[in-house]
Amino acid sequence: MTAPAVSCVFVCHDAEGRILLARRGPGARDEPGTWDSGAGALEHGEELAAAVAREVREEYATEPVAIEAIGVRNVLRGDPVAHWVAVVHAVRVDPAGVALGEPDKFDELGWFTLDDLPHPLHSQLPATLALFRDRQ
Repeated sequence: MTAPAVSCVFVCHDAEGRILLARRGPGARDEPGTWDSGAGALEHGEELAAAVAREVREEYATEPVAIEAIGVRNVLRGDPVAHWVAVVHAVRVDPAGVALGEPDKFDELGWFTLDDLPHPLHSQLPATLALFRDRQ
């Protein structure tokens, strides 16, 4: 890699205290079997909110009700080697419309409270959830 990539990270929630997480399946890019919130690369010429909406549609087969930018993280990983700038968003969705949109990458969806999360978590999720907790 010659330059960091920009990733639009999002935590989908129902505005009632629950967050939506997906378990990464065997076809996931990294850390299969871990639970994660959602993310995708910003495409050339794309606005951040548009990228988040597109990724929510792709991963969770639903339209966002509201999108809020909540922070930025500089992510450096050694295994696999990666560097990206994560622009983190809180995204309210209607739980009735949520479905598994990318079964080749994720094999299960679940709604959880911040006090009762599944295990194991993706290595980057705790820092993302810290921004989500602190947003109020």
